[in-house]
Amino acid sequence: MGSTIAQGFIIYVGVENMSASYPAQLPAPVTLAPDKLARIQAEFSQEWLRIASGAQLGTLEKPADRRFSGKAWESNTGCLLAAHAYLLSGKVINQMIDAAQASEPVRQRLRFTAMQWLEAVSPSNFLATNPDVQRTLLESNGESLRLGLQNLLVDFRKGRVSQTDESHFEIGKNVANTEGAVVFQNPIMQLIQYTPLTDNVHRKPLLIVPPCINKYYILDLQPENSFVRHAIEQGFTVFLISWRNPQASDADPIDTATWGDYLQHGVLQAIDVAADISGQDQINALGFCVGGTLLASALALARAQGKEPVSALTLLTTLLDFEDTGVLEVFVDELHAQVRDRQLGKGGLMAARELGTTFSFLRPNELVWNYVVNNYLKGEAPPAFDLLFWNADGTNLPGPFFTWYFRNTYLENNLKVPGRITVDGYPLDLGTLAMPTYIFGSREDHIVPWQAAYASTKLLRGPIRFLLGASGHIAGVINHPAKKRRSYWVHDANDSHSATPADPQDWLDAAAEHPGSWWPDWSAWLASHSGNMVAARRKLGNDDYAVLQPAPGDYVKVRTV
Repeated sequence: MGSTIAQGFIIYVGVENMSASYPAQLPAPVTLAPDKLARIQAEFSQEWLRIASGAQLGTLEKPADRRFSGKAWESNTGCLLAAHAYLLSGKVINQMIDAAQASEPVRQRLRFTAMQWLEAVSPSNFLATNPDVQRTLLESNGESLRLGLQNLLVDFRKGRVSQTDESHFEIGKNVANTEGAVVFQNPIMQLIQYTPLTDNVHRKPLLIVPPCINKYYILDLQPENSFVRHAIEQGFTVFLISWRNPQASDADPIDTATWGDYLQHGVLQAIDVAADISGQDQINALGFCVGGTLLASALALARAQGKEPVSALTLLTTLLDFEDTGVLEVFVDELHAQVRDRQLGKGGLMAARELGTTFSFLRPNELVWNYVVNNYLKGEAPPAFDLLFWNADGTNLPGPFFTWYFRNTYLENNLKVPGRITVDGYPLDLGTLAMPTYIFGSREDHIVPWQAAYASTKLLRGPIRFLLGASGHIAGVINHPAKKRRSYWVHDANDSHSATPADPQDWLDAAAEHPGSWWPDWSAWLASHSGNMVAARRKLGNDDYAVLQPAPGDYVKVRTV
């Protein structure tokens, strides 16, 4: 059996390596040292004998893997043996990848592809090899099969796997329902101003720039976990960009919009409106994920134009230096960029469904196969969960915007090089940004590795406060203080470049861990850069920017079919 796995691995490496190469390149050979292969085979044989012996004696225990944690696995020796054999085979394949004589990018592709294959063929994913599913089928007299087929047909019509009961949520009713109004709109975005919740507010308002590849309401889910509401409750006047979700059927398509359009007519336009309404020469601004990349780019563009419209900057799980892009690195190569350039470079839409599928398969067991088993094999209805409702509500992107972003950030990492990128003739230099900056990274983030978020500390010139939160890309950010969950790491010294050494591990080694949410730390930092308190204005907008419609506005309600 060990030799069969080795042969399969060699074939698999060859196919994967060829697919990863550019058309003009010959696939580099990937080999495995004989001594390493022999050691892996010996360990495999020893472990397989232990498993087979346990199955024969009836002493084989359930694996620790939660996919095989149900009681039915204990009483089904055949399925239990299959589970152990599956886990052992997966371990061997990953050992071979780690031992392969190949470049690290090739290893990353191998690990990613192996993960997809291994997650897909798990015994838990099939009726014939999942005793939990079989027991459910018998106990329900076949009803679970009927309901599972019904769930499958519903999802076929949707074109995606349901992760939550979407009927439980309605935008503007029980998600994205913080009170406010749209005070400006153009073909790219709507700008929301929120109603104050305190009698007095800080003089300088806050503009939030969310990612344009998702709907903004990840920051305004429900009152008990809304970042937007929490900021308003701390006495900040909050404005927020709601990006348009372009559709192929739009009468006024924006499928030719560029990165520069999003900077000029999105971020900088929103800053101008927020400053005008609040009567301030400068405002504060926060960007989340791609929103942070857009925000920093826009501020560099403004600086090149001789303007400094933002006095304090916050970047949440944001990439400015794309040297380390984590698991997304497996999708980044010149061939992919060329294909996208031909498909979308002059116009068209990058489909939300394709983006959503890509992100789901970054964690296939949790975001795909878990639901296949529960929804289709067991006939269960997924529970109502606001975050997963948001996750299913994707946004299309203009093709030229996407292709520019993919090539200039993920592929060529041009944004961090002063003057390499120009927008409307203006060279961008992130080093010209000298305002106080709060940078947040999530320790278990697989989209923006925290070390990559930390790399921004070396690109910006102003005093910097870096904070590391527990958990991942979303859960690390959305952590209301009332929940009293998780923790964060920070240097307790004042904002200073001296607190941001070159090596992120050195920073972490010297940081102090604090229990609970990082939000109060950020609120206190922002308050110190937001001016004195003034009486809150209850009237939203002004004479130049009248209220157009109640929040959350129309743009966020457009769903991708």
